[in-house]
Amino acid sequence: MFSRICVIQVREVYLFRMMQRHFFQSGALRLSYLDSAADAPLIIALHALWMQGSSFNALAARLFPRYRVVALDQRGHGKSARASDYSRCCFVEDIAALLDHLKTSQPVVILGNSLGGTNAFQFAARYPKRVSHLINEEGPALENYHFDWIQNWQGTFATTTDFAQRVGRFYWSLVDSLEKQENGYKLCFHSEDIIEIQRLTNGDWWSDWLATEMPALVIRGSKSRAVEETIMQEMVERRRNTSLVCIEAGHVMHEDNVAATVESIDQFLTANSHST
Repeated sequence: MFSRICVIQVREVYLFRMMQRHFFQSGALRLSYLDSAADAPLIIALHALWMQGSSFNALAARLFPRYRVVALDQRGHGKSARASDYSRCCFVEDIAALLDHLKTSQPVVILGNSLGGTNAFQFAARYPKRVSHLINEEGPALENYHFDWIQNWQGTFATTTDFAQRVGRFYWSLVDSLEKQENGYKLCFHSEDIIEIQRLTNGDWWSDWLATEMPALVIRGSKSRAVEETIMQEMVERRRNTSLVCIEAGHVMHEDNVAATVESIDQFLTANSHST
């Protein structure tokens, strides 16, 4: 058993190195994405607020070679450029620009976590013919969250320990965004941008969530404190062709419990393969 686990871990490390970084233009903005480069059906993966595409590395490794995962660094995040506009339509059009850049003519699976989940179903609402399946990891149809308190994350930190002490329990979700500078460490995003993104993501998006009927999977983390359970359940109850899976994980379940997330995705896509 130990040797089998080692083989799996080595395979996942190898695939982590295979995720290739690329850049493209969305209007005047230069955006970045990671690509597992599998010759397989395409899954577009959209990360949560203040995270980045690399959060899907382990998921991409587990899904390879059955699926090709392209994980976007959304505007203002990761290696993508900072923007002057973080409106809802801009995030949606970035996804359209990515699909145009990838020259994909077939509908794709869109997987989104939190901010990415909202962006995913709003993209599907505006471009339903470009989406075959929708996977929503706690991207709520109704939002009213505020993150003014992250302003003290800005600045340069002498050591990673100093940074960890400042951000506390959020460290795990921020470590990929921490960049080495000449005089210490600094987050690659700007706190004021994150605050503005959330301000513009707040709202009632039920009409977008209910606008489409392609197969949808809602994944909820049983240990998540980020989104109310009742909202996710109502999203499943009100939308046709939608199923719910609750796995033992927090808000970013594709990192917190990769195996259960992959199993849920595999079962969902297999059961709805006729819709591909």
